[in-house]
Amino acid sequence: MKVPETDFEVVTARPRIASVPLSHLSVELGHLYMEDFGRGPGTLIEHFTRVRPLFEDLRNRASVRWGGRPRISTCFLVDDYFSQLREPADLIPELLAAAAEAGVTIDYLARESGCAHTGALSPAEIVLGRLVSDPPPGTDGSRPPTLETGWLSNGEREHLGDINEAMTGLRTWSPPRENGARMHSVYVDVELWHEHTGKRVWSCAYLAAVWQLLRLGVLRDQGRPLVSPEPWDEGRAYPREWSDLPPVVKVNPRAQPFCAFRTHTFLDTRFLPTEAAVRVILDQISLDPAVRELTERRAREEKIELPPELVTRISHAFSDEL
Repeated sequence: MKVPETDFEVVTARPRIASVPLSHLSVELGHLYMEDFGRGPGTLIEHFTRVRPLFEDLRNRASVRWGGRPRISTCFLVDDYFSQLREPADLIPELLAAAAEAGVTIDYLARESGCAHTGALSPAEIVLGRLVSDPPPGTDGSRPPTLETGWLSNGEREHLGDINEAMTGLRTWSPPRENGARMHSVYVDVELWHEHTGKRVWSCAYLAAVWQLLRLGVLRDQGRPLVSPEPWDEGRAYPREWSDLPPVVKVNPRAQPFCAFRTHTFLDTRFLPTEAAVRVILDQISLDPAVRELTERRAREEKIELPPELVTRISHAFSDEL
């Protein structure tokens, strides 16, 4: 009896990429350092009062751009990673009340430490795995890779050269150069982390980049979203420890989705250097192709123009008055 021939093909299983609800726009209503909260509720009310007309103008422009009533969600990130001067049980009600008094609604509240780690996962480490450094032309390997040093640049750093003969002391110097510079270079070197007492401490700029990626809904672990906002029932007490709070809390039950096709952030000008670094980081992130295709397909279905580059999906408004 002839045994039928059978072909076997080994297929590497890929986890199913889960979809996430998406707003048109995610709006961050400013950012404050933990010590800013120590100045009292008056400072918070003043902050949101200044943000309100900017937000209303943005909402009007979004209505023109996308028509009708676009899906817009708001968020606020609390810096609990670098300092924890106040407990969430005291700070959060004061923050929400200040926004409400100024006529602004916060839909989602997030912890900055949630960008570093959430449960057994580390969004910061996962993003690090998606980082593809942009080596300048003629790279000779003299600079160690980003994953070893924790430093990421948008070009080639300055070169001091070598000391020649002992009696001359001459050096050959070449300036830093930005990759793809237009006429003149704007060179940026970003610290992603440093080691302190054997522990990796992520930089503010790097966590801000992770925060943008979370808001854009483009991060997955085994196909699953890294963060899912947890509803917080009205009247439910907030915990005394920040670690007892979910990474992202939905404080407005009628809020549009947390993640969005695009993000916009209102910031004081003191954050300009940090956000410039964020753009350098995002410009060197390689998205999972399956996540990219999913997001782009959904944008096409809704007839939403979506730039292919991550960095062009984010925008900022800076003011000395925030």
